[in-house]
Amino acid sequence: MTDLNISETKRKQELNKALEALHFAFRAVVARPDAMLSEYKLTRIHHRILYFVGRNPGLSVNELLAILSISKQSLNLPLRQLTQLELIESTNDTIDRRIKRLRLTQEGSCLENQLSGDQRERFARVFAIVGPEGEEAWRTVMRLLADRE
Repeated sequence: MTDLNISETKRKQELNKALEALHFAFRAVVARPDAMLSEYKLTRIHHRILYFVGRNPGLSVNELLAILSISKQSLNLPLRQLTQLELIESTNDTIDRRIKRLRLTQEGSCLENQLSGDQRERFARVFAIVGPEGEEAWRTVMRLLADRE
C-alpha cells in the first residue's frame, strides 16, 4: 500500500468516526423528546413544527414550508393533527385572508418547551464544558454542514 493510500484510508476512518459521533449525538439529543412525543402519538416532524412556530409566532404556512424545506403535502397531516390536538391555532391573515397564520396555543407552548427544553439543557451542559471557543466551533461546523452547496 502506498503512503497516499494509507493516508486516504486513515482519513476515511477519521471521517467515519465523525459520522458515528454525529449519529450517536443525534440519537442522544432526540431520545427524551421522542419518548414524550410518543405519548401524544406524534413524531419528530411535529416537534419541528412546534419548534419553528414557537420561535416565529404568526408564521404563515408558506413560510413554515420554506423553513422546513418540505412539501405542502408532507406538512398537511402533521399540521392538521397539531391543530386538532389544540397545540397550534391557525387564523386568517388580517390583510390577505388566503394566508393562514400559525401560533402555538398555551398547551402547545408548554409541550414545545418540554421537548426543546430538554435539548437546550443538554446543549447548555456541553457548552459549559467546552467553553465559548468550543461552542463557536460547533456552531461553525453545524452551519457549514447545513450549507447547501
